[in-house]
Amino acid sequence: MTVLEIARVYTDLVKAEREIPEGEHQAKGKINALRTKYHELLMAKMKEERTGFSDRFDSAAKAFDLIREEDAKYGKTKLG
Repeated sequence: MTVLEIARVYTDLVKAEREIPEGEHQAKGKINALRTKYHELLMAKMKEERTGFSDRFDSAAKAFDLIREEDAKYGKTKLG
């Protein structure tokens, strides 16, 4: 997978997790596990491609920036 593909999945998982009600602990746990997996994949791919980031928070911010730039490039709008 490319950095863009991984970033897309990661950011979608972050957004999905925010939509799950607080009482849905099992669903939140499953999404959190997937989000963590894709965040690790993202950081590994960024290192492999020599994309600089200072820490996990910076890599997450860069993922959201990358998706925003890609969406703007193709005229996609934010839904919801």
